Parts: sequence; C-alpha cells; structure tokens
Amino acid sequence: MTNLPVCMARWSAAHPWRAIVGWFLFVALCLGAGTAVGGNPATSADFRIGEAGRAEAMAAEGGLQQRPLERVLITSRGGGSPPGAAAREVAERMRALPEVLAVADPVTAADGSAVRVDVTMKGPELEGKRHVDPLLAATAEVQSAHPELRVEEVGSPSIGKGVEELRGDDLARTEVIALPVTLVTLLLVFSSVVMALVPLLLALSSIIGAVGLSMLASHVFPDAGVGTNVILLIGLAVGVDYTLFYLKREREERAKAGGRLDSRAIVELAAATSGRVVVLSGLAVAVSSATLYLADDVIFSSIATGAIVVTLVAVASSLTVLPALLAKLGERAERRAVRKGARTRRRSGGSRAWGGRLTAAVLRPVSRRPGVTLAVSVLAMLALSAPLLGLKLTDMGRETHSRAIPAMQTYDRLNAAFPELKAMNQVVVRAGAEQAGEVGAALDELARRAGGQAGVRTSQDGRTSLLELAVPHYVSTEEAQGSLRRLRSELVPATVGKVAGARIAVTGDVARYADYPEHQKRKLPLIIGALLLVTFAMTVWAFRSVVLGLVGVVLNLLSAGASLGVLVLAFQGTWAEGMLDFTSTASIGSRVPLFLFGLSMDYQVFVISRIREGALAGVPTRKAVLDGIGSSAGVVTSAAVVMVTVFASFTALHLIEMKQIGFSLAVAVLLDAFVIRILVLPSLMLLLGAWNWWPSRGMRAAQRTVSPELPSLEKVG
Repeated sequence: MTNLPVCMARWSAAHPWRAIVGWFLFVALCLGAGTAVGGNPATSADFRIGEAGRAEAMAAEGGLQQRPLERVLITSRGGGSPPGAAAREVAERMRALPEVLAVADPVTAADGSAVRVDVTMKGPELEGKRHVDPLLAATAEVQSAHPELRVEEVGSPSIGKGVEELRGDDLARTEVIALPVTLVTLLLVFSSVVMALVPLLLALSSIIGAVGLSMLASHVFPDAGVGTNVILLIGLAVGVDYTLFYLKREREERAKAGGRLDSRAIVELAAATSGRVVVLSGLAVAVSSATLYLADDVIFSSIATGAIVVTLVAVASSLTVLPALLAKLGERAERRAVRKGARTRRRSGGSRAWGGRLTAAVLRPVSRRPGVTLAVSVLAMLALSAPLLGLKLTDMGRETHSRAIPAMQTYDRLNAAFPELKAMNQVVVRAGAEQAGEVGAALDELARRAGGQAGVRTSQDGRTSLLELAVPHYVSTEEAQGSLRRLRSELVPATVGKVAGARIAVTGDVARYADYPEHQKRKLPLIIGALLLVTFAMTVWAFRSVVLGLVGVVLNLLSAGASLGVLVLAFQGTWAEGMLDFTSTASIGSRVPLFLFGLSMDYQVFVISRIREGALAGVPTRKAVLDGIGSSAGVVTSAAVVMVTVFASFTALHLIEMKQIGFSLAVAVLLDAFVIRILVLPSLMLLLGAWNWWPSRGMRAAQRTVSPELPSLEKVG
C-alpha cells in the first residue's frame, strides 16, 4: 500500500489526458450502469425489527399484512356540520381508481365536526407513496367542487411523499449554502480560482459516481431511502478534504523544491506522503462504516453502503485523476510561485497559513506545560460529555415530522377530530385452524379487558388472527407506551397466551416506536466495540505503534462523547429551539450516535502522519510533534471549515433526525480540529515522548542517529 499511491501518481502524471478522460468516463459508466439497472428499494419485510417485526411477518404469512391507507378528512370552514354529499363523492371517485383496493363507509366524528373516508390502496405498505398521486388528485377535485368545505387527505403514503419532497427541497438548500462557502474557503486557501475548483469538481464527480454505484450495491444491501443523503453528506466533506490534503502537500513540496524538480517529481513526492494518508484515512472511514452492518438494520446498512462507496470513490479520484490535473497545472503553479515569491513560501510552510498563527499561539503553553494542558482539556471534554447521562434515544416517528409538510397539518386536524386514530396496538396470533374458535374467544376477552375500540380480522385459512386496539394517544406518550407494556406483560398472557401451541406477538405503531430503539440499544455496544477495535487496528497498522492505537481509541471516545453531550444539551431541551428552528422531542434519534464514532480518524491520521514523517527523519519526538502540528495547521483548519460548513448546512433541514445528525457532526469536527488536534493530542504525545512509537523498531533505528531521547527509546525496546 505504501508504493501504490506513488505508482498510480507516476502513471497519472505521465499520461494526464488518459487519466482525466478515464476518470470522467468511469464516473459516467457508474452513473449509467446504476441508472440502467435501477435501485432496489427496501421492502416492508426489510424494516422488521424485534417482536413488532415478528408480528408483522406472522400477519403477512396469513395475508393480513398492513396495506397503504389514506384518509380523506372533510370539515366545514364555517364550523358547521360538513354535508355528506362531499364524502359520498370522495368515495365514488376513489372506488374508480385502479390504485384503490377498498373504500370504507364515511365515519362522522363524535362531536359531528368532521367526516372521514378511509381508502385502502393496493400493494405493500411502503409502495403506497409511489402511487398516491391519483388519490391526491381526486381529493383535490372534490375540494374544487366544494370550496365551502375543507377536503384534504392524509396517510402513510401521502406523508411519505411529503417527506421525500421536503427532503429534496432541503438538500437543494444545503447545496446552495455549502457549495459557495466551500468555494470561498478554497479560494482563500489557494488564492487561485482554478486550484479552488479542482477539489470541488472532484468531490462532485465522486458523488455522482457513488450514486450510480450505490444503485448497483442496493441489490445486495437494499436502499432504505437514505443512501443519497449519506453520499451527499459524506461525499462533499471527504471528497474536498482528501483533495485538499493532496493539493496542499503538492504546493509545499513545490515550494521546497524551488524549481529544482519538475512537476511529475513533485506530484510523486506528494503522493508518497499525502497520497498515502488519503488511502489510510479512506480505508479507516470505509472499514469503520462497515461495522454498521452489525446493527442488523436496513437503515444502517444503507448508511454504511453509501458511506463506503462514496469514500472509496473519493480516494480513487485523489489517486488517479488528481495527479494528472496537478501535472497539467504544474507549470502554471510554478509561474505563480515565482511572481509571489516569499509570500507563497510562507503560505506553503504552514506557519502563516489558515489557523497557523492560532495554532502556534496555543502550542506555546502546550509545549511548556503539557500535563496541565492535557488535564484541563480532557476535563473540559468530559464536562461536555456530562449531558450524556440523560440521553434518551427514541425512534423519530411520524408525529415528529415537520409541519411544513401539508399532510402533517392534515394529520393534526384528523387526530383532533378522531383521537382514536393517533396510534394502534395489534395482537397477531398464529395457531391451528381447528383452534380458530378458541383464539377468537380469547381475543374477544382481551379486547374487553383492554377497553376502547377494537376489531378482529382472520385469514382465509383460519390460522392467523389479528386484533386491532385503538390507542387515543401519540406513540411517544407514557399513556401509549404503558398500554403496550400492559398488553404484553398482562393482557396477552392472561388471554390468548393460554391457547396451547399458539404463536403470539404484538405490533402496531406503539410497538414499532418502542422496539426499534431497544433493538439499537442492544446492538450499540457491539457496534461501538467493533468501531473502537477497528480504530485501534487501523492506527497500529498505519503507524506501527500499539501506543498510538490506544491513543486513537481514547481520542475517539472523547470526541464522540463530547459531541453527543452537546447534542443532548441542545436538542433534548428547549433553549435552542429558536436558534436552530426545531421543536424539541426531548429525545435523540436512535440512529444519530453511531454517525460520530470513527469520525476523528480523518484528522488524526493526517496529523500523526506529519509527526511520524519528522520522527522517521531522525527529528526528536518533541520537535516532531510540535512541527507536525504546526505544519498541518493550515490544511486541517481549511478542511475543518469545509466539513463544518457541509455538516452545519444540514441543521437547516426540516427533518429533525437529519438536523441532529448535521449538528452533531459539525460539533464533532470543531472539537476534533480545535481541541483534540491542538490541545489533547500534542499534550499527550509530548508526555509520552518516545513511548509514542512503541514497539516500532524502524522508529528506534531512525531516531538513534540524532535523537537525544535515545535512553527512553532503549527502555521501550
């Protein structure tokens, strides 16, 4: 792997046009192949989790699976009773549609303020949003015919369609924010429009190629609908970062060469250093992302697939087409260097680069009192982690969706008029056909004890029965969760639980909401353990140091813990609602925490690589640490600005879970770049001294020639 970046850079620089054309042909082929084959969206079966998932599988086995359901709500704008003519017209229009399976009789609210018509669609539950447009059009026609009424439609299909449209609008808005800020940042870094456009162009081409490849990958790992979001979120950040690392090192090597080397040789030098770092960092991100497959959850599989694909494509762009572009732009860069003279040399050296002065100022006390600096900075990070003690993980269900979605406004009005529709508990029983009478009697007894509205459906073969119990509370409330606990622990065992040989499971809105976070909590230790093991193994492999492997694990935990603590502080309370434009759910999405572990590997690999370069050259560890932190300050600060901009732009999204992910990632990058990198890492490495490299024999040999720390190294060996 050490020589791979150099070999690829050598060929690319020698055949620049082949490399450039080959890259864009590769991107076009990826997108073309993905479009031709098409994506493979996840089905309802892919989302089944826990007892709720088992119950849904049992219901589907008996032909009682959940169908896509839309409800048309009719209310009078003046507050009077809505006429039944509009409801009958809705029913007639819906029955004429090929997408509709059944239309129920109109139901009037208890207070007479509203009428609803329930429309069951054909096909699986998740596919309803693809075919809901004709139903929405029919509702709109009835609304036009009755302007004195409010005729509106809501259901899982229309809400799902609204969420997708809002997500698309939000992502377009993030691009409007992130792309210009990224370009301005790169212009400040390079003072060249051409050089600033290169990272952005490669990042965008990597995203396009990754989207195509993700469509192909979805036939192995079905897409839960979040793959493109992840590719955009991760792709723009790492794509720009990896190119930035490479470009800055090429400029530095060019300044050092002072015209003595040609462009190809300079590109090879950059490949031997930053090219290697890009490969290491990309592999670390990809392998860390792969641990999400352990969650046994289609959503995390989609996240992992998107992150892995876009990261590897971004690495490929940095190793193939980027050296070719640098070779072609080499002469132009040399002319600019001659014109700008000393200013370019200062900027390339890093001490006056972006963040260089700040880093130099902070490193002075760090170098004098590393122990005090380490203690204070670690205590500060632990203080930021303290809110984690109150962490409440939940599944961000339907009720948390933004009211900017028109269907969600209808959802609120529907639940106000028909509170019994807020949630549902479902008991599924699978037994022998000869036991149908016994099962039916037990379910009737269960419904009587549970109270409220209930209904029983039985499969054609008589083996599967499904009892639906209305819950007049939102799924997140204690009342709804209490009804589920009572149902599972008391009512079911006391009734259908006594039917010999029967298989019984409870599902429904409330059960789904409860079971998903519990599933994630059980998987969380396994995934975090695997992530930390990967962090340790990758660091040891990259730097031949067990000590640095342990350091990587500790820093990863510190960074993720502090970021999550800030997230809890902001989103589980209400004080930040106005600032970040959200309504607090007093909880954190159960998928959010796993985004943070492994993130800090990116900067750690880059910074420690610079430190190790100096140490391998015989520079004493103390000087290597300070020089490495200082020389990498400019590029890390610039990369952090880009990543924070990309991640922070996601806080403008209306979807609460995406907002939380963007916020937490932005905080994590800030802490990694400006606390971990400048305070914790150098303090710890200064205190460890020669022990940083244990048990590397190559480092001992390198430092033996000039290092005054030889006695410590001998003790280590």
